[in-house]
Amino acid sequence: RAQPGDAILVSGTLGEHGVAVLSQRESLEFETAIVSDTAALHGLVAQMLAAVPEGAVHTLRDPTRGGLATTLNEIARQSGCGMDLDEAAIPVLPQVEAACELLGLDPLYIANEGKLVAIVAPEAADAVLDAMRAHPLGRGAVRIGNVTEDPQRFVQMATRFGGRRVVDWLSGEQLPRIC
Repeated sequence: RAQPGDAILVSGTLGEHGVAVLSQRESLEFETAIVSDTAALHGLVAQMLAAVPEGAVHTLRDPTRGGLATTLNEIARQSGCGMDLDEAAIPVLPQVEAACELLGLDPLYIANEGKLVAIVAPEAADAVLDAMRAHPLGRGAVRIGNVTEDPQRFVQMATRFGGRRVVDWLSGEQLPRIC
């Protein structure tokens, strides 16, 4: 139910779960501990929904398999819209980003277990963000982009370096299935 103009929100930092599981499976040691973000999100969702009129939250997803990139591509395809992301706004812990860089992985495709993606009406975005940030599992919630009108249903991103890139579907598996 995503619609052009909607805000794209995430409940916090991305990639901890996938990197934590991979590091344990492969006996990788990093200078800092990376722990899974596994959490039950029903309380956070209830708080979000209570903060805005019924129907203001258009889509909720758990970005586990395929991470944020796959989740947004699925939503774009199912809703018939595009997505425009701001890379600088996407929260990734420095240690997760460093581990991904070392391993040649893109954090946008890393599994998350205790985070959610919300697509909300633009007029409700601030209220939903406030509700998310007031809950322990949403303290790091941010707006990372907007839904756009795009018949090709592309997910695109403004990069930190001032360029643009397509955030495409993952071809193959970046990591073996972990969940």
